[in-house]
Amino acid sequence: MQVSTIRRPTLYGLWSFQFLTMMRRGVFYSFMYIYLFSLLGNVTTTATLGTFTMLLSAAGQNLLWGKISDRYRLRAQLVVIGEVVAGFAYIIVFFVHRYFIEAGNDFTAGLALVTGLSILEFFWSMSDVGWAALVTDITTPETRGGFVGAINFVMSIGRMTGILIAGYLYLDGLGFRQGTIFYVVSTMLVAGAVVMWLVSRAVKPREIPTFLDTAKKEGRNSVDEFQSSPTTGSGNEFAFVWYLAALTIIVLGAASVNQIFPLFLKLNAGLAATDLEVSFILSAWTVGGMTASLVAGRLADRLGRATVIVAGLILAAATPLFYGVAPTVMTMAVVYGINGVAFMTLQTAGFALAGDIIPPPRRGRLLSRYNAVMALTWGPAGLLIGGPIADIQTRVLGASARTAYINAFVVSSVLIACGTLVFVAKVKGRAAKDRLSP
Repeated sequence: MQVSTIRRPTLYGLWSFQFLTMMRRGVFYSFMYIYLFSLLGNVTTTATLGTFTMLLSAAGQNLLWGKISDRYRLRAQLVVIGEVVAGFAYIIVFFVHRYFIEAGNDFTAGLALVTGLSILEFFWSMSDVGWAALVTDITTPETRGGFVGAINFVMSIGRMTGILIAGYLYLDGLGFRQGTIFYVVSTMLVAGAVVMWLVSRAVKPREIPTFLDTAKKEGRNSVDEFQSSPTTGSGNEFAFVWYLAALTIIVLGAASVNQIFPLFLKLNAGLAATDLEVSFILSAWTVGGMTASLVAGRLADRLGRATVIVAGLILAAATPLFYGVAPTVMTMAVVYGINGVAFMTLQTAGFALAGDIIPPPRRGRLLSRYNAVMALTWGPAGLLIGGPIADIQTRVLGASARTAYINAFVVSSVLIACGTLVFVAKVKGRAAKDRLSP
């Protein structure tokens, strides 16, 4: 089916949900790592937040929620349940964290945040599976890139709005300590659940094709015949494995400096940026991503996913090299904005390519693996790469924080370049040969 045939209530509901989702993430995570660093005291420990949340999210999606989504064809329903659970859990995590703050134990309060948000993520990850499968269900290879690009554009507006709000709510940590940010985020989660509940009522069964429907359309007599098709079976799944391998290297490289970058912005020997200036720079990333979402989606449909992805990867590998030499807030905003173009190009065309490759009968399970790789941006890269690189240089080698962070940026570029080579060698050619790209 063409994207244009999606009912307007359904389309507006999807847009509204993603706007709320990204606004919530902007409000909560723009300053969370800065706040957590103030409690825990070093980069590596701070990165455990993203690491453990990612691991439990991946476990939930791959061991449980992906299988449930495929077996029972649950899409929007999983999103609704996940958002409601998260809305209440955020409040619980806040009160546990505040108990230790009031007891004068900041380090334990930080660990409480890491532990609570990680446990929450296991259950919340059902929302990620439901969303990814739903978007793939209601689009076709011919229109998926443009549709995902439009959704990402709305997401970018939401994220930028959230970042700007966070700049006013953070107040040197009081927004977290007093609970204001937690309450705002929980309200957004409940609102998002209501929106997706309405979407679940608006989406009719005919908008969510099953693998049996697809098999009949292709003139196949059985599910086994359909699953063994060269365009839906093990051939494409083999390409998908290489795709995930390349993405893992790329995402680890790109995300290894996610926790370091805001610390570098606040560093006196760096830009010494204020809270609002940090918000401005982070918002520039989103503005760049907004532009890329619309353009990359359409180009991916016309020129092919792989070609557009490679263009984005070249930008992603180049931009970290300029973080350490940007002399002003405005210059850094421009550079980081270009990085936003790179990442959203990868996210838009990359999701479309994953949707093309994955056999419909295994969408929930294989999209769970794709989500797990993309979730490496949350923290494992910082824990395994960025954090140790920074801490070893400063604590063992005696380097300044500025020098350590700049060296970490260089390592980020090298890793992205290596992942790009794997993608070009093992995925790009196969995508063209097997006509995985439109």
